Amino acid sequence: MFKSIVTAVFTLLLCSAFLCGCGKQSKEKTFTVGFDADFKPYGYVENDTYTGFDIDLAREVAKRNNWKLVLKAINWDAKDMELNTGAIDCIWNGFTINGRENAYTWSSPYVDNSQVVMVRKDSKVQKLSELAGLVVAVQTDTPVLKALRKGGKRADLGSKFKKLVVSPNYNNAVMELEAGSVDAVALDIGVAQEKSKDGKFRILEEVVITEKYGIGFRKGNTALRDQVESTLKAMVSDGTAAKISAKYFNGRDCLIIGK
Repeated sequence: MFKSIVTAVFTLLLCSAFLCGCGKQSKEKTFTVGFDADFKPYGYVENDTYTGFDIDLAREVAKRNNWKLVLKAINWDAKDMELNTGAIDCIWNGFTINGRENAYTWSSPYVDNSQVVMVRKDSKVQKLSELAGLVVAVQTDTPVLKALRKGGKRADLGSKFKKLVVSPNYNNAVMELEAGSVDAVALDIGVAQEKSKDGKFRILEEVVITEKYGIGFRKGNTALRDQVESTLKAMVSDGTAAKISAKYFNGRDCLIIGK
């Protein structure tokens, strides 16, 4: 009888320990990053794996905080719904602060970014003014789209286009450029540099607008913002962030945060 009681107690303790262990696992901190998977070099798919400049930065941030990183490719038009419903913790993917200052709780700017125009290599266009009467493509819901439309900072330029074509993503826009269905694409300089590596396209020297990238969190989520930003600054200080930048930007350190 005594042996049976001891066995029962021992079994109960084992079960309790197992359940406690399960409870601890279920409480593991996750860090869910929303991004556009067609936005090379910031976030994209390669060999069935998500990779990119921002993705690698997020991985290192999660690693240093002992968080489980969850990468969620999102429809860019649905990014606010994903964030506000808690499906993602932040938007981290070449996300422009300018024009969205009050819509999110932002990290400090970490990259300076310009919006430029890319044309086919054999195009006769050399200046922005020479886009008059031509068809220009741009990705949906981007600062450069807003800048080129009526009332925008560069409406003077956009109003002279024959047509402003809005594409769901930059890959589509660049494919249209290659096919000749559009004459130019207005896009982020980092993406333009990546897309022009193969020599099919070239970038006009004049800049359409300048802007800064940040990490966007839900309004009021300052605790997570502060933790991520603090970790990112530490990565800049010890040189880790510069190494990640060099991997994607031809050896260049493009980070401005913490400097």
